[in-house]
Amino acid sequence: MAEQIAVADLGSNSFRLVVFTAADDWWKRTDEIYEAVRIGEGLAATGELGEAGMARAQATMEVFAHFCSASGIEPDAVLAVATSAIRDASNSAQFLERAQAASGLRVRVLSGEEEARYGFLAAVNSTTLSDGVMLDIGGGSMQLVHVVGRHSRELDSWRLGAVRMSERFLPGDGPAKPKQVRELVGYVTAKLERAPWLGRCGPRLVGIGGTIRNLAAAAQRDLEVPEAGVQGYVITRDELDRLVDELASRAPAERAKFPGIKPSRGDIILGGAIVVQTVMEVGGFEGIEVTEAGLREGVFFEHHLGGDPPLFEDVRHASVVNLAAQYGMDPEHSPHTAHVARLALGLFDELAAAAVHEGDAVERELLWAAALLHDIGMTVDYDDHHKHSRYLVLNAGLPGFEQRELALIGQAVRYHRKGTPSLGPFAPLAVKGDEERLNRMSACLRLAEDLERSRDQLVRAAHVAVEDGTVHLDLDSDGDDRVPRWAAGRETELFARAFDRQLTV
Repeated sequence: MAEQIAVADLGSNSFRLVVFTAADDWWKRTDEIYEAVRIGEGLAATGELGEAGMARAQATMEVFAHFCSASGIEPDAVLAVATSAIRDASNSAQFLERAQAASGLRVRVLSGEEEARYGFLAAVNSTTLSDGVMLDIGGGSMQLVHVVGRHSRELDSWRLGAVRMSERFLPGDGPAKPKQVRELVGYVTAKLERAPWLGRCGPRLVGIGGTIRNLAAAAQRDLEVPEAGVQGYVITRDELDRLVDELASRAPAERAKFPGIKPSRGDIILGGAIVVQTVMEVGGFEGIEVTEAGLREGVFFEHHLGGDPPLFEDVRHASVVNLAAQYGMDPEHSPHTAHVARLALGLFDELAAAAVHEGDAVERELLWAAALLHDIGMTVDYDDHHKHSRYLVLNAGLPGFEQRELALIGQAVRYHRKGTPSLGPFAPLAVKGDEERLNRMSACLRLAEDLERSRDQLVRAAHVAVEDGTVHLDLDSDGDDRVPRWAAGRETELFARAFDRQLTV
């Protein structure tokens, strides 16, 4: 039985309500409300929440409460948390009392350490970060967590949020002055002195938060790379430097028009970007990997996963099975899908054992993912379901996979029925050898689908023998296997393209 959990993230810049629907074997976001409340506006100067910001915040909380009630989400299933601005303001207690009375939402004010921990949970459960640093920048604060063996070692929080830094160092309606930028960089650098571990954490940096997501979207459009969301995208240090220079040369109103930047972030994106840039400089990081997960996912993971800390055992495996399960195509519910995966991996392994290919472990994992997800498009329609499956893979995303890996999975799914495999629009993401990888994955997946064409698990296995440059496929079946032999026998051209060998079945 699926349950609904709502997480209300009451941040310094924006308030966001995210609804998660979860069952025993899957979970997904099913709704979201976002409002750029700016409750932290002016806080740095006065130490108090302003009346206008509190009024916007209270109205938004009332909307959240009415939405949850109308959606059938029980009050105890609404997890509301507040961060930097509300935490730091001298009048936060009065605001919360008033807002809670009006909305009925019970709000938990997070400490800086708790905020950092939820960011850590979001990052480690949505990427393969094992050793490195998690960076979370919001409107009022920035958190850094040193991650070792997928556990948090050091964590800290600074009042270096995008709103706070923009108000203090980048006021005005014109382009940023070089002196302003230097002063902001110097200020952040000095604050980071209390994290001497920052430069000793290895090369990997994972970022969460709206500033990071917007910068990633801007970088993608600036470089004209194929877009499949920002999950897993890496903003290089050179590209961030270029973006900062470009944004600094524009007035806030023009930054709001920069492709990839939300209009509501036009006046604060530069301040946030410079903070991130400075962390990368101090820590010696060459890039920052982006995850679409945020503090709200961290709160949800704590509720949904349990454990201490609440972590997926294997993020890549969990994300593939989770997406398959949402469409009833996971191994537990779809014998056909499970059998296609077994056959595809069996073919891959036997061909490797016969020295037909190298048997790369990552390529095998991508093939497994494509096999598990190849039929999820059936929930749209049978016709063109291979294209529907690719659409769902690319748009739902697979946390833990690089964007080029996601493209390879999506394209293998796309060609599991027919057609000549191609990287198509994702060629700019590819590295050397990806075209050959796609051919091999597509050939194994399509043969496995052919051998399970009657969807009855008749063919238990397919064994490989190589003789005089020809690969002989011997079927181990429980009965009349003319359908799988007919289907697999049509793949000689694709097989030759993938493995440079002739195929007989």
